[in-house]
Amino acid sequence: MTPNQPPPYQPPEPSRTPGAGDGGGHGHAHGHSHGHGPAAPVSQHLRKVIAAILIPFAAAVLIGLAVLWPGGAPAHERTGVGFDRQTQHATVTKVVEVSCQSVNASGGVPTGDTSTAEGSSAQQQADGTCKKATIRVDTGDDKGRTFNEIVQPDQSRQLSEGQEVVVAYEPSAPEDLQYSVTDVNRRFPLALLAGIFALAVVAVGRLRGVMALVALAISFLVLNFFILPAILQGSNPLVVAVVGASAIMLIALYLCHGLSARTSVAVLGTLISLLLIGVLGSVFIGWAALTGNTDDNTGLIHGLYPGIDMSGLLLAGVIIGSLGVLDDVTVTQTSAVWELHEANPSTGRRGLYRAGIRIGRDHIASVVNTLVLAYAGAALPLLLLFSIAQSGVGTVTNSELVAEEIVRTLIGSIGLVASVPVTTALAALVVSADRPTAQGHGPAQAQGTGQTPDARPAAGRGGRGRRRKR
Repeated sequence: MTPNQPPPYQPPEPSRTPGAGDGGGHGHAHGHSHGHGPAAPVSQHLRKVIAAILIPFAAAVLIGLAVLWPGGAPAHERTGVGFDRQTQHATVTKVVEVSCQSVNASGGVPTGDTSTAEGSSAQQQADGTCKKATIRVDTGDDKGRTFNEIVQPDQSRQLSEGQEVVVAYEPSAPEDLQYSVTDVNRRFPLALLAGIFALAVVAVGRLRGVMALVALAISFLVLNFFILPAILQGSNPLVVAVVGASAIMLIALYLCHGLSARTSVAVLGTLISLLLIGVLGSVFIGWAALTGNTDDNTGLIHGLYPGIDMSGLLLAGVIIGSLGVLDDVTVTQTSAVWELHEANPSTGRRGLYRAGIRIGRDHIASVVNTLVLAYAGAALPLLLLFSIAQSGVGTVTNSELVAEEIVRTLIGSIGLVASVPVTTALAALVVSADRPTAQGHGPAQAQGTGQTPDARPAAGRGGRGRRRKR
């Protein structure tokens, strides 16, 4: 070997003396990670350890799916209330303006106090101009049938000619009152928005984006065909949520990120965090005496299926709602630790953990804020009502409606915060534990590349870096 061999072999490396071999090894591992899925391999022993943990867990999830599989939602008599109504699609064919006084049943001038909401509405109905809409039923046995509906001037939803609507059908009502408009048909704009979302995901994510969409579709299938029907069949909502969320987690993570040790660490971190959320949820939902029956929808569910544990349903919602954000946190933290190790394979588990936690702190701040704002946005009308009522903070937070959201938010946030150190520690242990397999490879690799071990400041480091090319 001549002294002038290394420069032509590694021309771009002079400014990276401490990690010359690392650069080559990292470049290969990085390309492998993003091009084919799995990151740099870990030792065979660690693969066996991870498999010994995850294979029984996956088997338990499959057994749970088989035992709890509902076979469809149980039938019941329609109540005609809320979403439990027969509906058809229809189109507004004609809209004309008419005098409210001529079409309202009372026909008299209201005598209520117009300073109140009820009095003001009655006055508008008496003096204002209403709309008489002719609506044609487009689906069902009565396709082509038309009926009229009066739209009051103070109604939030005004009808226009050509508008597609959803109508409710009540067969026991008088013939002229059997149909009524309940909502606007939003299928086309929602489908268009979903298409734009899918195109954006595929355009940016490419194959990973396609896999993410497939995982999303599978998640909806699990939710629609397992979780919801199983709860309606009377199974424990907490057990159903744990089994269903675990199935979604396994399918989504491995489908999107590949079957690798890196993904397995993210699965373990997510599982531990979900268990923590389940334990905290069980304790504090029971301690705070939250019934889960706080609005018309939950009241209707409880009326139709009295056997459902509504507080358990609340806890199931907390677990499922936290799963998506947990996946994001655990995958990000695992990838961060893996990349830190690839950049400097000589870093020990403590160094990797400290560096990963520094990254995780930024992630925690943004994710917790996102979760809190998401729940606050969903409960914004409720918060407005309390603001209008000028209730004290103590009164507002003590009400079950708000307390339920507070418990849901805080429990989910605690699980997210805990997932960062847990996943970072697991990733640091796994990625740094396969060092022994690199022993003896340094000199051989150096000879294979035309370099002596003495030509590099850290032969062991370079040996490990280049070992990953195999």
